[in-house]
Amino acid sequence: ELGLDSLAITDHGVMYGAIQFYLAAREAGIKPIIGSEVYITQDSRFSRNASDKKASHLILLVKDQTGYRNLIELTTKAHLEGLYYKPRIDRELLEQYHQGLIGLSACIGGDVPRLILGGRLEEAKQAALWYKETLGDFYLEIQRHPIAELEQINQALIAISNELDIPLVATNDVHYINQKDASAHDLLLCIGTSSSIHDDKRMKMAGDFFYLKSPEEMAELYRDIPQAIENTGRIAEMCNLELEFGR
Repeated sequence: ELGLDSLAITDHGVMYGAIQFYLAAREAGIKPIIGSEVYITQDSRFSRNASDKKASHLILLVKDQTGYRNLIELTTKAHLEGLYYKPRIDRELLEQYHQGLIGLSACIGGDVPRLILGGRLEEAKQAALWYKETLGDFYLEIQRHPIAELEQINQALIAISNELDIPLVATNDVHYINQKDASAHDLLLCIGTSSSIHDDKRMKMAGDFFYLKSPEEMAELYRDIPQAIENTGRIAEMCNLELEFGR
């Protein structure tokens, strides 16, 4: 209905929905892009300290068969070797299984955004450079939601992009399809976290804006950095996974 020709799935730390999503998208004439928002720890995936509870986020998208196999390896090892509160990978694993994958710096929970928020700009640049050198295809992700910290992060990401020649990409954090689905999603979150809708301290989203936006809405949001929108399309073109079934 929105006229989109490709769509990505990036579940947190897992790939449970990948095949179902791939088949449904193909049936609808939409290119499926398989990915995962992985948890990556700064230390070893085998480390189990209190500080290891806070793993950063990283978006990995599959370009081809090699990338698909590598994402499966990463997800599997995250569960079998890195599981500590969440399935985690580390830098060693990413260096080993990065072929065929595109990396995005993720939401507020990503390495680079977290360092920016903490006022550690030089470390943020070093982290961005490491991802660029390791993955080859690495983009600084700009999300535009009405969240106070985001604009501070975005301004720094745009500056880092210019300085280090790392491309920007416009993304949209989607947790449900239509804006009116926000309340139903809120109830699902309560069920998933065993909490009450009346509990103010429970996990909840920052607003009702995590829906699938139209191309027109996205173009308007990013009119000052059109190259970020162009790169969204460029990444979609780079992802061409062909899965064979039935043998």
